[in-house]
Parts: sequence; C-alpha cells; structure tokens
Amino acid sequence: MPTSDYDPACLPDLLPLYYRRLFPFSQYYRWLTYGGVSKSYFQNREFSFTLKDDIYVRYQSFSTQNELEKEIQKMNPYKIDIGAVYSHRPSQHNTVKSGAFQALEKELVFDIDMTDYDDVRSCCSAADICSKCWTLMTIAIRILDRALREDFGFQHLLWVYSGRRGVHCWVCDEAARKLSVTARSAVAEYLSLVKGGEETVRKVVLSDPIHPFISQSLGVVENYFNKYAIVDQEVLASKESVDRVLSLLPEDVRKELLVHYQNEKNPVNRWGILTDLVNQKREMSSKKGGYFEKEIMLQYCYPRLDVNVSKGVNHLLKSPFSIHPKTGRVSVPIDVRNVDKFNPFEVPTIRQVLIVRFKISSNPKHGGPLGYSLLCEELDKSRADEEEDGIKNNETQSAERRKIRDYKRTSLAKYIKLFDQFLDAMAHTRKGEILKKSDLQKEF
Repeated sequence: MPTSDYDPACLPDLLPLYYRRLFPFSQYYRWLTYGGVSKSYFQNREFSFTLKDDIYVRYQSFSTQNELEKEIQKMNPYKIDIGAVYSHRPSQHNTVKSGAFQALEKELVFDIDMTDYDDVRSCCSAADICSKCWTLMTIAIRILDRALREDFGFQHLLWVYSGRRGVHCWVCDEAARKLSVTARSAVAEYLSLVKGGEETVRKVVLSDPIHPFISQSLGVVENYFNKYAIVDQEVLASKESVDRVLSLLPEDVRKELLVHYQNEKNPVNRWGILTDLVNQKREMSSKKGGYFEKEIMLQYCYPRLDVNVSKGVNHLLKSPFSIHPKTGRVSVPIDVRNVDKFNPFEVPTIRQVLIVRFKISSNPKHGGPLGYSLLCEELDKSRADEEEDGIKNNETQSAERRKIRDYKRTSLAKYIKLFDQFLDAMAHTRKGEILKKSDLQKEF
C-alpha cells in the first residue's frame, strides 16, 4: 500500500497531537457506554495498549471518559484494542478470586484479513493490497452485512477499515453483545463456507438444494466474479492458474475443458465454456448437486473469516480510530451504503490529517522530525483566531465556533460524521425500546 507521505519513525511525534486534538473521545465514550446500560458497563470494559517497541499492556480499564482520555494521552499507544465487559474491573483482575473474573459481554465481531486470500489472488500477497484485490473486501462486506441484518435481524453494524489489509465488523445490538460462546460459534459457522487449509484443494462443497443464504451470497459474487477473477486476477490465463481451477472439477469435465482450451485462449470465453459444460453435465446427470462452477466462484470470492475472533467473548479487536503503525492510516468507519466507492488508498494517514491540513513545515528545527511543536502552535492559533473572530459577531455565533472540534477541519471529518450517524441510530433504537416498555407497563 503506497504511503509515501508517512514515515513510521515519526509516529512518536505525531501520536501525542493526534490523541490530544483529533481522537473522537466523546463519540468513543458514547459508543461504549450504550446509553448508560449499566453503571459498571464502561468501567468493566477491557482496553489493551500496544506501545513503542511492541510493549503490550492488557487489562486496562477506566471509570470515565476523562480517565480514559488522560491515560491514552499519557501513554500514546501505537495501537488500541478493545476487549470484553468483565464481571470485575480488568485493572483489578489480579485481586479477584481465581475463576471469578469472567468475560460477560462483548460485541459480536468479525475480522476479514486479505492474507487469508493469498491462494486466490495473483496481484498481491501477504500484507500488500491493491485496487484489484480490494474487491474481495467489498464482496465480504456486502455478503456479511446482508446476512447479519436479514438472516439474524441485527441492526447496528459498524464496519471499520483495519488500516492496512482488511476490515472489521462490530455488531452492537444488545442481543449480539449478550450472545454466549456457543451462540457466537453458531453464527460464525453459519457464515463460514470456505473450509480447509492449504492441503485442501476443494474448499467449498455445495449440497442440493442450495441453502437460501448461499444463493443470496452467490448473487453478490456473480456481480463481481468476471471482473475480479477472470479479468483482474486472470485465473484462466496461465497454465498454472488454469490447472488450479480445473483441479476443482471432476476428471471427465477437466479432460474435456483441456481440449477446448487448446484452441480458446481468451479467459472470458474459457469461463463461458466451463460453465456451459458443467451445466450440461448437471442436466444430464441423475445425481443431485454438481454445482462445480458455483463452488469455484465461492472459493475464489467468498468471505474468509477468522472464526476464532468471532467465537470468543474475551477476544481483543483493534479499536476504531486507532492508527496502524506501519501504514500510518486511521482505522475509519466504512459507509456500507457506498461500499463500492470506499478506497483504502484514500484513507488519511496520521501525517496527512495533522500536517497537510495545517500546512506545517517538516523542518526538524521546528520541533521533532515533522515540526510537532509548530503544529501545536498552529492549532492553538487557529482556535484563538476563531474565538477572536467570534467576539466581532454575536454571542451565539461565537459559542458555535468554539464548539468546532479540530477534527472537523481535517480529512477525518466525514468518517467521524459517519460514526455519529451510527451512534444516533443506536440511540434512536434505545429510545424506541424504552417507549415500548413504558407503553406495555401502562397496559398492565
């Protein structure tokens, strides 16, 4: 991922300012308190900090937003992870009787990482991504978001870019947060389709009739398959890639296709020949099943979940608005309504947010390798100028100007606005549930 404007060595200079002026603490606290669901809900939440030189600090917990804010600004973590809500305060877990410290609740979470697709993408490998293979993340979001909403009835899904090569989903409905390990496992298994390790050739096996969930997922995959797999990944272009696809087919179909492919070299036409032949064989067969072309599409495009992340209540997951230390990119929310337009390469880096917006010099003499001291002065001057201008206007305008947070003058603004919309939707649902309970009580 190209991040030419970012140097990881500068992170220690940038993080203090990011946490002091740009991190959305008020929205963050509003999210994790869930409208004050219980007094201890936030207090018993685990936070984990990864500090410089990979120093890992677990079981952090805080009573208030202010306490959380001060500790983050003091420690300036390279990464923030969020864990479960426990039976006791995580910071006091060593003082609790053995076995009494239990993870009680947590959002149902999903982690999709591009490295799990290395066997089906030719453009990149390992941590690298490009616009071609990012389509896999778009497909994953579309399939999982629909299933979680329509098949399970969840409403409040927060999709977040990991900052480098994947996406996370936080299902925040109360029902999701209270799910047992068994129930989480059931949801994760329902959504898992690609199974088997490197030694497994055929990772998707469909039975007849095809389950409605799989049919819905195939509808999504079909919209992207030709462009992603046939054109961009050229899965039917080279001999090696063709052999990999044909290994997923029965021997008789494979032999016939090899004959056809001697004369037909165009990958799109090759896929057409494959699907036609498989369909003919299926219609002629007395046996049910034989959806080999659909299995290939799913094996190359279906979401690959880290099931263990979803199953465990006490599993940690990277926090929204955390910074990825290697790319410098902010882990921002993704607008599912416009998921096809989301471009990971346009997500701002911490340097872009802090330096570019305020046109700060990168001259080391200004304090640190990126002019950190000067940047603080510029931000303070910007706020002072606003307040001075406000004096010249009426008091209402002045008060409104003072409420403008620094992030609203940066490229983070649209992402925090999206987060606000997500929080407003949850608040609206909570209000409706309270009114419904009140009406029921009146009836009795």
